Amino acid sequence: MKVSYQWLAEYVDLSGITPHELAEKLTRSGIEVDAVESRNAGVSNCVIGYVKERSKHPDADRLNVCIVDVGQEEDLQIVCGAPNVAQGQKVVVAMVGAHLPGDLKIKRSKLRGVESQGMICSAKELGLNDKLLAKDQQEGIMVLPEDAEVGMDAVSYLGMDDYVLELGLTPNRSDCLSMLGVAYEVAAIFGKEVILPAADVVENGEQNPIQVSIDAQEESYQYHGRHFTNAQITSSPQWMKNRLMAAGMRPINNVVDVTNYVLLEYGQPLHAFDAGKVAERKIVVRMAHEGEELVTLDDQTRKLDTQTLLITDPEKGLAIAGVMGGANSEITDETKEIILEAAWFTPQTVRSTARKLGMRTEGCVRWEKGVDQLRVKEAGERAAALIQQLSGASVSKGVASAVVKEGTPAVVSVTLEKINQHLGTSLTADEVSPIFDRLQFPYEGTNEKWTVTVPTRRGDITLPEDLVEEVARLYGYDKIPTSLPTGETTQGQLTAEQKLRRAIRHHLIGAGLNEAISYALVHPDRVEDVAGLHQGETKPVALLMPMSEDHSVLRTSLLPSLLETVAYNKNRQQHDVAIFELGRVFLSRQEVLTELPEERLYVGGALTGQWMPQNWMGAKQPVDFYQVKGVVESLLAGLGIQDVQYKQVSELAGMHPGRTAEVWVKDQRLGYLGQVHPGTEKAYDLSETYVFQLDIAALGEAAKEVGHYSQLPKFPAVTRDLALVVNRDVHAGTLEATIREAAGDLLESLTLFDVYMGERIAQDKKSMAFSLVFRHSEHTLQDEEVQQVTAAIVEALKNTAGAELRM
Repeated sequence: MKVSYQWLAEYVDLSGITPHELAEKLTRSGIEVDAVESRNAGVSNCVIGYVKERSKHPDADRLNVCIVDVGQEEDLQIVCGAPNVAQGQKVVVAMVGAHLPGDLKIKRSKLRGVESQGMICSAKELGLNDKLLAKDQQEGIMVLPEDAEVGMDAVSYLGMDDYVLELGLTPNRSDCLSMLGVAYEVAAIFGKEVILPAADVVENGEQNPIQVSIDAQEESYQYHGRHFTNAQITSSPQWMKNRLMAAGMRPINNVVDVTNYVLLEYGQPLHAFDAGKVAERKIVVRMAHEGEELVTLDDQTRKLDTQTLLITDPEKGLAIAGVMGGANSEITDETKEIILEAAWFTPQTVRSTARKLGMRTEGCVRWEKGVDQLRVKEAGERAAALIQQLSGASVSKGVASAVVKEGTPAVVSVTLEKINQHLGTSLTADEVSPIFDRLQFPYEGTNEKWTVTVPTRRGDITLPEDLVEEVARLYGYDKIPTSLPTGETTQGQLTAEQKLRRAIRHHLIGAGLNEAISYALVHPDRVEDVAGLHQGETKPVALLMPMSEDHSVLRTSLLPSLLETVAYNKNRQQHDVAIFELGRVFLSRQEVLTELPEERLYVGGALTGQWMPQNWMGAKQPVDFYQVKGVVESLLAGLGIQDVQYKQVSELAGMHPGRTAEVWVKDQRLGYLGQVHPGTEKAYDLSETYVFQLDIAALGEAAKEVGHYSQLPKFPAVTRDLALVVNRDVHAGTLEATIREAAGDLLESLTLFDVYMGERIAQDKKSMAFSLVFRHSEHTLQDEEVQQVTAAIVEALKNTAGAELRM
């Protein structure tokens, strides 16, 4: 919100308070002022002049010699090159000795032999933002209205002696999105009165012909319409233009400017219609029909749906409520009859429509954050008075109104004890009551308790704590003593999920992988390239208004994003890539969302190229299935997850049917790992790539406490090797599970160290050699104990897998 200091001074007495002092006080009270800027970019000694004569320069076709009256005894002769300079114009003249932006100093000079005693200025030369000026003033010299006083200081006339305070408002302080809201705040800080603007409308006695009805009563609570005739659409007076431009708005004409002016003044969006284009002079507030269209003031055709609130007449739509008016009822230079709208629409309705249509206007900003329901009609009357004053319009008798319900002030109670307890102060009732008086909050109560009726302009105050904050702001944060917190305290620590995420991240980085962070939004064609962990009947969640098609659907798996990252590196000659990502996926079973999608946290990784580059010490080692399996195994071991099983899976979207395994712990599936399907690799233009994807929640359930330590063993271990001959279709995991079950608690570790198929082994057989480490926690193992356990293992293997010892 940009606040003109001079404009603000009309509502609050700012005598003796500089703009910078005001900014400092506002910031201390909780309304942060981001900047204080002077509208004068360095202009001095410039006045209003009148061009009495204009003639061609005798020696230059593009120059004109002007005789200009600047309110002094003698007229000035000025050579001007602007093509739009003409006799009878009021212009801005930089006198000899004047300074202009860019450190430009005006001197007496001669141009092609003709003396020039100053300079006729354009808006750019004065440092004005010409984008906020009418199009006819954006090129050439700046031509002023006929009522500009000759000889008057141009800086004052153009409002350039003003300061603009830019407020950085938090969402709860929507009341300060208006000049009056800021005025109430400043008055409370300095203990002054607020001077409200006049809203005196003189009616002509003819009955208001407008009819108003509200069909969408859940979306619109009030609609008031004023009727004007014989309006003259002209340019606004300079004082209004100055204030609009200070707020960053471009003046258009006197009627539209009034609606914008009152928008800034009251924070109440308004709209004016050309009444001659409204059928039957009847306004209907209703929801749009499916597929209905409206061309808005920006000449864009907007396609509407049944959730869009429209202002209409019996034949057509006139405006998108709270967002933008329609071109079919725009105020033009030919307009004579006007309908002025002052209404109240629900914030969620306007917010939803603005987002769907990709439109965000000054009015939208205020609707979204809340507009004072009790000042809707008052703001309309203020605008009606200004339109009558500036356009000379005749105002019909009465206001056409439809009211569903009006807002009611909130009533909040707070005690002196609560205030002091929260703030750590020793305030008395005599110190608190004046604060509510300065805020203009009516209250009742004793010296120990206040029951406050909060004005509707302050919709942010609904709780006793809100009143405590108001007391703190105006008492002064710097006056509140520093105190230590009382009561029991707890030591801060990471949550279980945070510990788990940190452990996973540190382990994978230590294993040689780099962390990647990718977009949670993917291309619709990529979302199902590689399976997630909870696909089932899930449906991709598409955005209503994506910035691009490449980022239009929420991901259900981490791997498509990681594969795109691998491809991005490969295209830049980085062929050896090992990355991982900790990120969320979004799962929903609904085609049309009625509830939020489920968010699950996954960890995924992708490896390709060489795991160990070739060097003089040994051969290169390319990434393969066992490399990615080793990364996962070491991660699970680091998390304390035991009894892990790897089960081959042949049907998994995007994965190689013969080189993919699911990771299980007992009856719980943790995720999967393996090679990307060759077809998917080709689609991403990748060479052989291996991936893994694990569910963090499942890891958390299976893992022991992160950081768990076991006591170092006191007694020696005993190692035995078993070479087993089994059928070729027997999996190592089956043998491992049998060995662990038969060995019991004595088995400390088990490692497969050799697989052999060849000579001296039958063609349908293979040899698998395991190294077993036994240890007892309370005594040294005897050979008899180890032999007994080994025999039990061999017998179990023979019974379950038909295994025989290889001799």
